[in-house]
Amino acid sequence: MDAVIMAGGRGTRVASVNGALPKPMLPICGKPVLLHQIECLRRQGITRITLTVGHLREQIEAFLGDGSRFGVQISYIREDIPLGTAGALYYLKGKMDDDFLLINGDLIFDVDFQRLMVFHKSHPAQATLLAHPNDHPYDSGILLADDEGKVSGWLTKEEERGWYHNCVNAGIHVLSPELLEEMREPKKLDLDREVLKPRIPSGRVYVYRTPEYVKDMGTPERIAQVEQDLKSGLIERKNLNRKQRAVFLDRDGTINKYVGFLRTPEEFELLDGAAEAIRRINQSGYLAIVVTNQPVIARGEVTWEGLDEIHRKMETLLGREGAYLDDIFVCPHHPDKGFPGEIPEYKIECSCRKPKPGMLLAAAEKYNIDLSESWMVGDSPQDVQAGEAAGCRAVRLEGSVGWRRLCLPGLLDSKNGEKTE
Repeated sequence: MDAVIMAGGRGTRVASVNGALPKPMLPICGKPVLLHQIECLRRQGITRITLTVGHLREQIEAFLGDGSRFGVQISYIREDIPLGTAGALYYLKGKMDDDFLLINGDLIFDVDFQRLMVFHKSHPAQATLLAHPNDHPYDSGILLADDEGKVSGWLTKEEERGWYHNCVNAGIHVLSPELLEEMREPKKLDLDREVLKPRIPSGRVYVYRTPEYVKDMGTPERIAQVEQDLKSGLIERKNLNRKQRAVFLDRDGTINKYVGFLRTPEEFELLDGAAEAIRRINQSGYLAIVVTNQPVIARGEVTWEGLDEIHRKMETLLGREGAYLDDIFVCPHHPDKGFPGEIPEYKIECSCRKPKPGMLLAAAEKYNIDLSESWMVGDSPQDVQAGEAAGCRAVRLEGSVGWRRLCLPGLLDSKNGEKTE
């Protein structure tokens, strides 16, 4: 696989930090961002790398050379005039035999690229965009996609959104050489607005969702956070080729106030303390995964579209508090039959309805989770039983004060010394 890194940016937002350095040469724990990227690629066997360079390119080329001292092969596309985030790709025409990685040059990441490519190759995609939830979705580009990952919309931070899933374009892409053939000349182009978004109606733009670590160097605050995460080992641990740890969360009565069968977004209201606790789970490196029984689907009282709107509201409200969920698993089944309006195919005995552990086991398979190092948190005996059946440690919240008293050793500590039963 070939990789292309866009390394021509000026980095105006971090000028106070990088001084006279080009943005991709910004040192993170004593090593330039570009070198962190190259080492991550090399560890996974990706050694043919092209850099698009412009601003202060002499410094980049002097440091990296042909890449041989770093175990890779580096070539350069030099922008004598700025060509935006995509214009320089014109010079790759005829040079790419297969789909290739395109990476923003201001990112620190540790991603299992094999998983990404398997996803890309299993869909009829001209472009696959890596996306993740983050703690500031309100000022990020949001991707709208179906359950298969086919992108249907792309919202900029300036656009009206309503409720939305926290699915943020992370700046890592897989592109087909077919896209290059449509470029007629080397002119300034915006990758997102002029190359990718116009292709959404074709049905060949997909999103690959992952909880792995990807963070840009857009502000001094993010640089400080990345350095802390690098020193703690968090960045490397988040790669999905390593065993993950998770906190599985029930929904009703755990994240939102319990109102019986919740049927509309208007009935959804976050519990006090839930967003803060989930934010602390995010910061710990544990995955935050919802596993929720939703028999309202089987009962015919809520459609899948209606449930999705409720979950979009949940993710939006959490995002406003700097918290996010890595995934949501739903059991739509209910075993009791004979009610008006029920959906017969969902009126079954299943393996996913808590207290059975099916949703937790499915999440463990998807995200390479070590269940013995994970937690289940919920407000009912069924939640505890599901967690224990999956091999997790399990905790039951006690009513509305549960989050304030919750203690997960090494992860969440109670504020008043008490611990839930």
